Amino acid sequence: MYTAGIDVGSTYTKAAILGPLGHLMGQAMEPTGFKLAEVAERVLHRATAEAQIPVERVGYVVATGFGRHQVEFADVKVTDLTASARGATFLFPETRTILDVGGQTMKASRLSDDWKVKSFRLNDKCAAGTGAFLEKTARYMGYSTEEIGPLVATSKTSVPISGVCAVFAESEVINHLSEGMAPADIMHGAIVSLVGRSVQLMKRVRMEPEFTLIGGILRFERMVDVVRDELGSEVNVPGSDLVQFTAALGAAILGQRRLEKLREADPSSGTERAAQDV
Repeated sequence: MYTAGIDVGSTYTKAAILGPLGHLMGQAMEPTGFKLAEVAERVLHRATAEAQIPVERVGYVVATGFGRHQVEFADVKVTDLTASARGATFLFPETRTILDVGGQTMKASRLSDDWKVKSFRLNDKCAAGTGAFLEKTARYMGYSTEEIGPLVATSKTSVPISGVCAVFAESEVINHLSEGMAPADIMHGAIVSLVGRSVQLMKRVRMEPEFTLIGGILRFERMVDVVRDELGSEVNVPGSDLVQFTAALGAAILGQRRLEKLREADPSSGTERAAQDV
């Protein structure tokens, strides 16, 4: 039986389909928008199409992310911290600290030896501490989000951005541009500023290796390089676009294990929608 994980994030909604043998069979992603229930259903159908199975073969659906409560067809709803922990340890079993940087939130969590969340901290109040700061900086300089990676790859140095508030930091960006600083170096400075905040968050959970980095902003190689340098340690980063699908993958894994437990309890019965929030 197949299971699905749906991560309704503040910026993007992702779906992952896990096969009977625990293999990732299909995935899909769309901007979340404001119709959360509809986008969740669309990504599920797109992911099952990629897996080349009808949606009816999905035996269990687990929803996660800030919009998980809008996914009415989910069997279970879990926090993104729980789903991310399961996905990160599936990919990197020795993970003990997770940094998740998304468009609207930044999260750091420390895991116990049995892969459960032991301590966590969130930054969802200040835009200067989220991926939105990088995206806004790029747009101000005339670049799209997709161009951040190639742009910062050409940087020779980083221009300091010390503002602790997004408004003040934006003023610094304006000043740097007026002084003729290269956009690539300004973007590099914005990344360094964001990484500084992320490492402080990791320190607050008493971080310990191994470190695993996930979230859409971590798809930028320079972001990973700066985190690695700041920590003075190697870091794990899921390959390809899995860096954005880790929570969805973790939700699908939780669904698979939940389904197995239900079958062990009563092999003759089907699954029932529990509408739980774990």
